[in-house]
Amino acid sequence: MIRSLYTAASGMQGQQRSIDVVANNLANVNTTGFKRSRADFQDLIYQNLKTTGSPSTSTTQVPTGIQIGLGSRLAAVTKIFTAGDFTQTGNDLDLAIEGGGFFQVTLPDGTVGYTKSGSFKHDSIGQIVTPDGNPLSPSITIPSNATKINIGNDGTVSVQIPGQSTTSTIGNIQLAYFPNAAGLASQGKNIYLPSDASGAATTGTPGQDGLGTVAQGFLEMSNVNVAEEMVNMIVGQRAYEINSKAVTTSDEMLQTANNLKR
Repeated sequence: MIRSLYTAASGMQGQQRSIDVVANNLANVNTTGFKRSRADFQDLIYQNLKTTGSPSTSTTQVPTGIQIGLGSRLAAVTKIFTAGDFTQTGNDLDLAIEGGGFFQVTLPDGTVGYTKSGSFKHDSIGQIVTPDGNPLSPSITIPSNATKINIGNDGTVSVQIPGQSTTSTIGNIQLAYFPNAAGLASQGKNIYLPSDASGAATTGTPGQDGLGTVAQGFLEMSNVNVAEEMVNMIVGQRAYEINSKAVTTSDEMLQTANNLKR
């Protein structure tokens, strides 16, 4: 009975973590480029009361044994990098990636961060930056007298300058991909950093080497499915309740045992 108390408690802790993950998904249902997370669980070690395959007589052996599990734990929280819905904005600096890949931005400490959010702006000197002011990498600066910005599917950025009959190319957007995108470390603000699990970034031209293409005037929305997350929340809530009932039942059994002698 003491074992069951701790086993059920581990289940309650795990389901609390599951609800935390679901809550974060729902909180970011309207976050541009957000990727939902999934809680993965695994069972804990087992206590062997009778070893499987141990001899029961000189000619027979135990076919199954007795193993008592000691609960569960959160093994991983995995980012699911399926594509979100695209929404048309008409803004020249709103970009979406059709396919695989990440935009690259230079963070304040000089390192390169990676993002799926293509909601870009331009700052006071014309640099293309994120809403936090982190410039796109490699840096692209829009001339102050440009009247129109064109970004091709291959990431070529060109502008229309008054007095010129043709557009002028001012830079190229490069995308990056990782061997294991689920291993990226989330930093908040729609930024990911590489880790040993994700592998090193490989950069290239959009539309080549398996990279997606760039769509101007669109944004990729969150891939959170509200109905699915609500179901996950209900399942987690009921599992938490069931484990709490197991704690209560174990407590009642202990109370019964204590009351045998009055």
